[in-house]
Amino acid sequence: MAPRILVFGTGSIGAVYTYLLSKAIPASNITAICRSNYEDASKYGFTIQSTIWGNDLNVKPRIARTVEEAVALSNGEPFDYVLVCSKAIPTTQSTAELIRPAVSTSEQHKTAIVLIQNGVGIEEPYAQAFPENPLISTVVYLPATQVRPAVVEHKEVELLHVGTYPADADADAKKAASVLVELLTAADATAKLHDDIQAQRWTKLLVNASWNPICALTRSRDHGFLSSGSNDGEEGEPLEFIRDVMGEIASVAQAYGYGNVNEEMIEFQIGRASVRKAPGIQPSMMADAMAGKSLEVDAIVGNVVRLAKQKGVAVPMLRTIYILARGLDSSLSRQEAA
Repeated sequence: MAPRILVFGTGSIGAVYTYLLSKAIPASNITAICRSNYEDASKYGFTIQSTIWGNDLNVKPRIARTVEEAVALSNGEPFDYVLVCSKAIPTTQSTAELIRPAVSTSEQHKTAIVLIQNGVGIEEPYAQAFPENPLISTVVYLPATQVRPAVVEHKEVELLHVGTYPADADADAKKAASVLVELLTAADATAKLHDDIQAQRWTKLLVNASWNPICALTRSRDHGFLSSGSNDGEEGEPLEFIRDVMGEIASVAQAYGYGNVNEEMIEFQIGRASVRKAPGIQPSMMADAMAGKSLEVDAIVGNVVRLAKQKGVAVPMLRTIYILARGLDSSLSRQEAA
């Protein structure tokens, strides 16, 4: 029997994975929670414009405004997976609580929760809320943008790293992770199963926790920031600044046993940024700042600072960036509420 899937958060990432999963299971088995794009998604479904798979790709899953409505539409059939694709930002009611009505915790059927979100240390609230349910953590590489309601442009890359949380989870969780990878593979997506997904989280965080807040704070893409020079005219100063920030992130990763996040990886990422042509990359946090939206400051930066403190690792540059980015986020939140 094809699994039943709830997608919580169908902006760009959620819409793309809704489309991909519909290539492996009937679209009627997928329910998408929509807010701002509800009207368009209800009428037309989701349209994907992709440089990999083609243009005008359409999927019409079940559409609901709330999790409660999605549960009602399921006619009593429990969901096998809940994919959390919303941004990892604090909300009045936590995301773990928002998805609770859709999470079956019975002995006969336990819903697997899949986190397709940025950052590090994001899993624990879900582990506490659903201690007996399979919890799957992922790291996504998917440059996609919702250009208008329910229409998403996707470019160049699609890759989902998948693993259980914790790494030594029980056999049911391992099976749920394996089945998810099989589904995505059957849909011609790229999914890789890992024994310890946190190594992949720290690898992505090396770039995310440095470039994301720096570009948001300076309103500069990576190329523009590297070209900005410094007050004393030393053009290499911005590059050295990025290198030093990445060094602090790597020191935290290593303190938690992830030695793969090292100087060699830093130089690889520095090299990629150094040769990038104008206008460069606009990270998601910068895009959100420019649009006046809330930023994933805590998930991407704040949690690294807190984890560093627990291990006694000094991260003065990253801590400064975190405080400034948190101030920017607070300012954007006040503007949004006004």
